[in-house]
Amino acid sequence: MIAVLLLLAFWIGVRVGDGDSAPPEAGEMAASLAGHDHGADAPSTVWTCSMHPQIRMDEPGQCPICGMDLIPATTHDADDDDDISTRGELVKLSPRARALAAIETAPVERASSRAELRLLGRIDFDETRIRTVTPWTAGRIDELRIRITGARIKRNQVVATLYSPEIYSAMRDLVVAADQAERLTGGLHGSADMAQEALAATKERLRLLGVPNSQINGVLRSKQPPTHVQIRSPFSGTVLERLVDEGQYVSAGTPLYRIADLSRVWVQIDAYETDLPHLRVGQEVVVKVEGLAGEPFIGRTAFIDPVLDERQRTARVRVEVDNARGRLRPGMFAEAVIETDAVDGPAPLVIPESAPLFTGRRSVVFVEVPEASRPTYELRVVRLGPRSGPVYPVIAGLNEGERVVVQGAFVLDADLQLRGGRSMMTMSDDVSSAPPPAPPVSSAFREALRPAMEAYLEVQVSLAQDDLDAARESLRHLAERVNEASPQGSRKALEAWQRVASKLVGHSRHGASSSDAGDLRSAFEHVSMQVTELLRLFGNPLESAVRLAFCSIAFDAKGAEWIQRDEALANPYYGQAMLRHGEFRATVFPSERLGASLEPETPPPAPSGGHQH
Repeated sequence: MIAVLLLLAFWIGVRVGDGDSAPPEAGEMAASLAGHDHGADAPSTVWTCSMHPQIRMDEPGQCPICGMDLIPATTHDADDDDDISTRGELVKLSPRARALAAIETAPVERASSRAELRLLGRIDFDETRIRTVTPWTAGRIDELRIRITGARIKRNQVVATLYSPEIYSAMRDLVVAADQAERLTGGLHGSADMAQEALAATKERLRLLGVPNSQINGVLRSKQPPTHVQIRSPFSGTVLERLVDEGQYVSAGTPLYRIADLSRVWVQIDAYETDLPHLRVGQEVVVKVEGLAGEPFIGRTAFIDPVLDERQRTARVRVEVDNARGRLRPGMFAEAVIETDAVDGPAPLVIPESAPLFTGRRSVVFVEVPEASRPTYELRVVRLGPRSGPVYPVIAGLNEGERVVVQGAFVLDADLQLRGGRSMMTMSDDVSSAPPPAPPVSSAFREALRPAMEAYLEVQVSLAQDDLDAARESLRHLAERVNEASPQGSRKALEAWQRVASKLVGHSRHGASSSDAGDLRSAFEHVSMQVTELLRLFGNPLESAVRLAFCSIAFDAKGAEWIQRDEALANPYYGQAMLRHGEFRATVFPSERLGASLEPETPPPAPSGGHQH
């Protein structure tokens, strides 16, 4: 509806700019839109719907699909001096119309493309810096010097005192051997030597038990064997876990504490399949944590998991980050920004990010036709690579030096719609292969999917109400319900469910961890695609009907579907700002499957002038 209002305002401006004193008629505006001069013989007028341009009527009325009032459109004949305007993919404007529409173009050129990936992750311990403090002898723990987790321990700090009968006995033997060696000094040569050998053997026994030389020398000076021994930590770090209690008997090597050195941490990132070609070990990564006001931390990728997680469809990427100040805490959520390297070989063709329009998996651009008598633009299907910062690399469909529309492309496409041409909105997606057939399933199989369906509908309601926190929580519940679902059926049915379930869990968890509202709604789109597939393959598991709805302007006019229960449209992609924008495409009753090929529903007659938009 917004596009229609903009078009009408734009062409009224054209007529006012021409100096007309009277308001233009609807037919004149439609003719001006196509760039044709309005002569004495007025073109024949047809009436169409701005939302459904395939509707063509000879007289005014209401759209039979949505009930909206029809608007005038005109049939155009080719200009005598240029007949390319008769092709359905071309839009021809007068110079004045081009200026008023603010059409801007940019050349298709070669440039080194560097993609900026933004991936979600969490702070984790550096596993190579996790240590365990153990006693070097057996005994009874009489005192724990560190009793709480989270405490910091320094190297050689006493962490516990231990009563060890074996050490106490060996210490007494040391004192006796020292006294005997002292008394026999200067005596018979053989007895003195034997006493010294006995003292040396006692010292060596204590060393083998783990007693340090400093403690042995202290006992020799004091002549008093200690009843307890001190257990010192050979490492510095933070206590992660205390594993024993006072009074507990332990043997040599029993873990007392598990500690970690947090001066360096890991950032564990989940990268999707499409992200992996851009990642390599050694890349510089900028890590940002929301709780630290966006303070950047610099790290490098140290490991990329060679195996993909079958359920989440992601691979774990490990980034090592220095944390000398201890500001990064394990468990924090983080965003990793990775600038990928430019592709090898010749620089690719690129176009600005504002040039392409998307319809499903298809990308289209408007290309300026050179040497035309009037400004003329051709709709062209192109293949694009992943977005690389402010540009898209061109794989096919454009040549170097051609000029593409970077501002005003949507206005041109809207003109094609009004004239019934081959516009972006009337194109089908480029998925040529038929979907896999739906396997037969039992009612018990379908019943097992009900909790997941209920959780998805909670997400849709929360987004429509702009309650983003509730939407994230519902996405977490959705991932849990999908993991808990255990339907029983044929091998084909279970394999089909496994494919849907793995993607559902991955996209749900991704959305639940998104801090940005746009990323959250983008993840919901992917979740909705899998729920739609669930309905197509297995049918509606609820006891009430659900409805497939579509928003044509979501995600830069690419369009997106969702499933809802209520009869009133509730758009989750725009929330309260455009709650009723969209249209219902199908109703799926309990146990009924969603058809593979859907036609828009025929709603009940709308009141005059009414439209759910």
